[in-house]
Amino acid sequence: MSFLCCGSSDSKDLDTTAVNVTRKVETVKSTNVTMAAPIKVVVTGAAGQIAYSLLYQVASGAVFGPEQPVYLHLLDIAPMMGVLEGVVMELADCALPLLAGVLPTANPEEAFKDVAAAFLVGAMPRREGMERKDLLSANVRIFKEQGQALDKVARKDVKVLVVGNPANTNAFICAKYAPSIPKENFSAMTRLDQNRAQSQLATKLGVPVQNVKNVIIWGNHSSTQFPDASNSVVKIGGGEKPVPAAINDDNYLKTTFVSTVQKRGAAVIAARKMSSALSAAKAASDHMRDWFLGSGDRWVSMGVISDGSYGTPRDIVYSFPVTTSNGKWKIVEGLTISDFAREKLDLTGKELVEEKQDALDVCKD
Repeated sequence: MSFLCCGSSDSKDLDTTAVNVTRKVETVKSTNVTMAAPIKVVVTGAAGQIAYSLLYQVASGAVFGPEQPVYLHLLDIAPMMGVLEGVVMELADCALPLLAGVLPTANPEEAFKDVAAAFLVGAMPRREGMERKDLLSANVRIFKEQGQALDKVARKDVKVLVVGNPANTNAFICAKYAPSIPKENFSAMTRLDQNRAQSQLATKLGVPVQNVKNVIIWGNHSSTQFPDASNSVVKIGGGEKPVPAAINDDNYLKTTFVSTVQKRGAAVIAARKMSSALSAAKAASDHMRDWFLGSGDRWVSMGVISDGSYGTPRDIVYSFPVTTSNGKWKIVEGLTISDFAREKLDLTGKELVEEKQDALDVCKD
């Protein structure tokens, strides 16, 4: 495999180490399997911790499948280009058969050119003691700029996953400033919260984590989110059983379970003095894989543009239970919302409406 690494025009250091090879790949053949043409995938904040775990998953086939080559576009700020050079070296040293090439750059328009999938990871990180609202002012401007770049140069069917916080509102702003791309193509990551919730329930029940499905994250990726186990099921004792019946502790499901998932990110920060990285990368991979390849018989939680389902405010990015197939998501319909859940859904919706307005005010400045 010829490994392509072309530096940004803003980065002389990368230019001098670049391998000046032009490669136009139509098909890649390996062990008698004919693979598809490579798709271009951008990861922002590519020199950061989350990307460090995410890039291998994307380039190894864990996201887009074992027969889909990828051409990685790596975006970060100019001061991080030296670090990014090391990341490019490591990707080369992995000798990954599905990695068709790498473009490191500090230029958003270069990064987003013709991409089919975008992982928007780069943002000011949340540090110990910070509230989400402290992040909003700086990060909204980043996602406004990236939305404009996507609108200008990305494929119109690009799937955009926003990981950088506040993820829901950043996704809303990014979509707003990319009007030529359907709003349905922008989503915010609440899969990390779903994975956390699923793990907590599996531990409580003493079963493998894959035996628990259909736990829901409603609303915002924040401390107001509502982890909801009321519709989840578990394989246990040779059959399937509703999780609430299997746990048989309604107080736990309304208190300890909810608060543990809501505060898990802060707990990780307190323990490792840095925000979640490994688990966030895994969740981003899960989210994009299911969006591209389908969720099967499982519900997955995605922050998507609200159509008012379940009495939620319209035109905000709100996490719902969805199913995915053929590259499309669909909100699960017909679920019963208890009085307890109604209060939680409304609370997180109110926060998102307020965040949206704050973000729009920032964009006017």
